[in-house]
Amino acid sequence: MAEAFIGTWNLKESEKFDDYMRELGVGFATRQLGNLTKPTTIISVDGDRVTIKTQSTIKNTELSFKLGEEFDETTADDRKVKSLVTIDNGKMVHTQKWGGKETTLVREVNGNSLSLTLTLGEVVCTRRYEKA
Repeated sequence: MAEAFIGTWNLKESEKFDDYMRELGVGFATRQLGNLTKPTTIISVDGDRVTIKTQSTIKNTELSFKLGEEFDETTADDRKVKSLVTIDNGKMVHTQKWGGKETTLVREVNGNSLSLTLTLGEVVCTRRYEKA
């Protein structure tokens, strides 16, 4: 299921990421840094555990989880959220809930390209990665 996502992915294009971060409540200075960063995402699978590592010059994060099981996550912008990741029609759907809010991060692989669609309320951000 998650095997299609395995690999090292480098960010190539990003649209409306500043709008998404603003909607999350991220401050101006942090948004400026976030917009300049071109992170690398490394996705691996070990048995029933999926690990997503995000590496950049600003901050590194690592997330390890089982598909379909809710877990506690501290996000890159330090939100404490309840997360759930599932595979739905070939897409990796990551839902974060906190303080009455909800955002989805949907990853989809097409050949050597991975698209990440971030949705919070009316704001939709798309980020395109290429396999290293």
